Amino acid sequence: MTRIIADISVSLDGFVTGPDPGPDNGLGTGGEALHTWAFSDDPDDRRFLREGTARSGAVVLGRRLFDVVDGPKGWDDTTGYGAGEVGKPAFVVVTSTPPESVRTTDLDWTFVTTGLPDAVDAARRRAEAAAADRGKDLDVVLMGGAATIRSALDAGLLDALTLHLSPVVLGAGTPLFTGGTPRKLVQRSVTPTSTATHLSYDVSR
Repeated sequence: MTRIIADISVSLDGFVTGPDPGPDNGLGTGGEALHTWAFSDDPDDRRFLREGTARSGAVVLGRRLFDVVDGPKGWDDTTGYGAGEVGKPAFVVVTSTPPESVRTTDLDWTFVTTGLPDAVDAARRRAEAAAADRGKDLDVVLMGGAATIRSALDAGLLDALTLHLSPVVLGAGTPLFTGGTPRKLVQRSVTPTSTATHLSYDVSR
């Protein structure tokens, strides 16, 4: 069964970027510390990265995040989604206006202009098609940004939430949660490592 999972790194004070994020400063000032776990040699960190990439049949992201990862200082062969892991999923971008050009033409991009629910539906279809080809269940992963994940949670689109809680206090930046619809979460796992605490929740609808 294809699930819809939000998966994002967050600071102890609840930020998913540092201050002043943008295409030339993707994670904001100090925000790189949020993803230290993804480059760690810790076996549990490596397992979370490997399993998260392997389960990704399609990935949803917002336009601001797309502009960062497709920008001149964005993804490359060493820093892209699941770089060094198995395969590359399809990517679905929620946007009001598709970009005129794409730098990362080696990736499979779909731009949806009719809202987040339609983007999630498009990603689900891509994930289910990939699952049929590979003969195993694959999920839709919402990688961000924060507004996209908040909107999905508020709209009841998520089945699960995975947080990589980094041992850093950023003081400012992009908050993951800023009010919204209350949701009941069921804690499924807690895995501490030297670089993060990996938290997995089911989302009650």
